[in-house]
Amino acid sequence: MKTVEPKDGPDWKDGFLFVGNELALDFLNTCPIQNGEPVELLPDFEALLRWFQAAGVLSAQQARKLEIKWAGSLRAKRTFEDMRQWRERLRKQVLAWEGGAPLHPAMVREVNHLMAEYPMRFRLISQKRPTTELWFEPHQPEDLFAPLVHSVATLFAQADRDRVRKCGQCVLHFHDTSKKGTRRWCSMRLCGNRLKVAAYAARQR
Repeated sequence: MKTVEPKDGPDWKDGFLFVGNELALDFLNTCPIQNGEPVELLPDFEALLRWFQAAGVLSAQQARKLEIKWAGSLRAKRTFEDMRQWRERLRKQVLAWEGGAPLHPAMVREVNHLMAEYPMRFRLISQKRPTTELWFEPHQPEDLFAPLVHSVATLFAQADRDRVRKCGQCVLHFHDTSKKGTRRWCSMRLCGNRLKVAAYAARQR
């Protein structure tokens, strides 16, 4: 399996990869391969808060409030561990789903349970043309499940499964939103250039 490049460049933000085009997939991508070994980008609750902030889900103020109130607590540690375990269950489901398998009933039940426990909400935004937006207000560590599980449900229900893929060169997942829908790599900078160089070399041979 190819190695993901070091943590710099436009595909990285605050030490995290964002190439998935979906919050749920970027969450899966928080354990890439570097130097031939899995690298856990979410080692603790504080890192989880930084990821949510880098993803644009939490404001700096929200992240700071949660860190001050919960960092170091058993509740935060338990939620953090639950979320990482859920990430790996989700990874297995996404891989199977990408390959054409139906959603496992256990995953459907889990997603529905989490959405019921930690829902996203709608609110009206008064502008020149009023609109609505999704929002959530996290008060406790478990509330962080809300945007993640909403993204998972939206991915499974609305995304074209043929355009949701694992990179052909590494472990990262992405939703191909390009016009042609022929992307086979996580990003041009991470794996696309390697694939093009390899294809060119093969043609020359």
